[in-house]
Formats: sequence, C-alpha cells, structure tokens
Amino acid sequence: MKTMLNGATFSYWERKHFFDSCDAIVIGAGIVGYSTALHFKRSNPNAKVLILERGLLPSGASSKNAGFACFGSPTELADDLQRFDVTTVWDTVALRLEGLRYLEEIIGGKNMDLQTNGSWDLIRKDENDIQREILEQLPDFNAALEKISGEKNVYSWDDQVNAKFGFQGVSGGFNNRLEGQIDTSKMNAVYYQRVIDAGISVLFGVSANTITSGVNEVVVDTNLGEIKAGKVAICTNGFAKQFLPEDDIAPARAQVLITNPIKSLPFEGTFHYQKGYYYFRNINGRVLLGGGRNLDFEGETTTDIATSDQIQSALHALLEEVILPETPFTIEHTWAGVMGVGDTKKPIVKELHHHVFCGVRLGGMGVAIGSLVGKQVAQMME
Repeated sequence: MKTMLNGATFSYWERKHFFDSCDAIVIGAGIVGYSTALHFKRSNPNAKVLILERGLLPSGASSKNAGFACFGSPTELADDLQRFDVTTVWDTVALRLEGLRYLEEIIGGKNMDLQTNGSWDLIRKDENDIQREILEQLPDFNAALEKISGEKNVYSWDDQVNAKFGFQGVSGGFNNRLEGQIDTSKMNAVYYQRVIDAGISVLFGVSANTITSGVNEVVVDTNLGEIKAGKVAICTNGFAKQFLPEDDIAPARAQVLITNPIKSLPFEGTFHYQKGYYYFRNINGRVLLGGGRNLDFEGETTTDIATSDQIQSALHALLEEVILPETPFTIEHTWAGVMGVGDTKKPIVKELHHHVFCGVRLGGMGVAIGSLVGKQVAQMME
C-alpha cells in the first residue's frame, strides 16, 4: 500500500486542498457520481467532497451513450411483462420518467439540447406476430402510462415510417410521442460545471483499486496512493464488479458508430430495432447507430472499451439495408461504452460496508435514472 501524503509528488497546497480531511469520496465521474456528489454537498455545504475518475474523461457510459431520453418502448414492455410482474414493470417506467424530468430540472432542457421528437419502435416485415401481440396490448400500455404521466395515448402505431423516413424492410413502428434525445456532451459539461461551482473537486486519471472501511474512516487505495475519507460512494456502474463481487452485476459493452453528415437526412427522432438491441438517431445531420450486443453476449460482457469487427459489420449492414438503403454514406467514427446490467432492471443502491455506499447497475438507463440514483445514494450517506 502506498501512502500519498508521505510522497514528494504533491505539494503542501495540493495535499491540503485535495486530499486532507475529505468528508466524502465519490468514485466515478459519470451521471450517478456527479449527482451523488452534488446532493451530498447540498446537504452538507461545509463538507469536503472529492470525485475520483479513472479516465482522462468519464470511463463508463455517461459520456459514451447515444443520448436517448427514453423510458420504455412497447416491445421492451411486452418482453418485460413476460419476465416480471406488472407492478415491477410499470414502477420501472415511472422511475425512468421521474428521472428524466429530474435530469431536466438539474441540467435544463436547453442546456443539453433536449428535443422531444418522439421515438419509433420499428417492426420488421417478418415480425407480424410481434406487431399483432403488441397492438392488442397497446390500449393497456396507454392506460398504464396515463396513470403515471397524465398523458393520453402516448403510444400509437405508425404504418408510414418507410414512406416518411426511407427505411427498407420495415412494416411500421410503434410511436412514443414523449421520448426524445439529448446532446450527451452538453449534458456532461453542464453536470461537471455544476459540480465545480458547488466547490467539489474532480480528479481524472485516478483509479480506485481497493476500499477498506474502518471505524472512523475509509481508505481508498489508488494508483497514486492512499486517500482517506469519512465516507465513500461507488458510482462506477459497469466497472463496479471489483467492489461488489457477490452481487448480480456484470459489464455490458455497447458499440456505436456515426456517419458523415448526410444532406437532407430524411428523419428526426430516436428509433429502436429488434426489441431495442439496435438503436439509432439523427445528430447534426448524421446517423448515430448502436447495438448488436445480442450477437455476442459473452464477448460483450467485458470492460474492454473497444469495438469488434463482428458487431461493427452488423451495424454497417443495418445502415446499408434498412436505415439508408438509397443513400450513400461513410462511417466517420466508432466507439464503445460499458453499461452495468443484471437479471433485474432495478439499480443497486445500498450500504456495502461501514461508511461505504454504492449506486450501480443502471441497466442501460443511466440517462433516465442516473440523477435519481445519485440522489438516493447521497441520502443514504447522511
């Protein structure tokens, strides 16, 4: 174990400002980490709060996601209702809706370029059975969502998507008029500024290796040495398994690509395809497309932030055959992010050890529920 305070790397001023007498350390500079730190600081204005982030930028999905402001597509709901009880499914939807509204309250819709253009859950021409089953359930979905949101007829069937958007091989799509999209980078920039303005320090390039809780303090051993605090919050989501080895949580890599700017791109909005395993949207005249994890679940259960030929080829084929069948395009950039998933869609928010807490396993819904999860973690730390 290294001891940071005895090293010659840091000056007296640096040690005093960043490391001495920390009241709380938050591990992970993503949505949950920022929210946790902000809420703890608001309740404890004199507290010294430090956020540690392993990467030069946030390492998880918070800055690498597709920017979907979504809470539940019909195919996902139908699938979930076969796996979970009705109350659990709609409680999950309610949490996501509440979380999206709370994110907008914290960041501001304009600040993150929130656009409520609606979403479409696309149904292929060979998925007639799925289409028929969901059409039968649509009145129930709308009734349940009206109770939660106060909005009538949120879901509807749209059989004109090919004509409107130029898709190929799609019979139509279930429209959700309340879903939207954000600019992920703008959201993160505002979150970071909120944190800095609150007097919270953020250190990038610092990896937490182990956490040891004592009677009066918690010791975080990092790549730079030991840092001590009164309390620690683990907000690393897909990277949290090292701290929660016995819990039902696993990394889930999501691969993404983005095209060159396309003149007169024929659609605006967010789209789900094959039960949400693929998803795409417009952004600055480009198509952003991600997914394909279902092609290689084992290979994508990893924290390795890289792309694979298998999935990138599938994404390219989907662009070529379904999304832009008549439009030339080039792939300008590819990347990957890591989510935290489990057998249930409920996040893990709990006290792990004495003065050590966590908010992880967001199930690919970090944009929707991350801010609320952070608030819950901060409340638990009180």
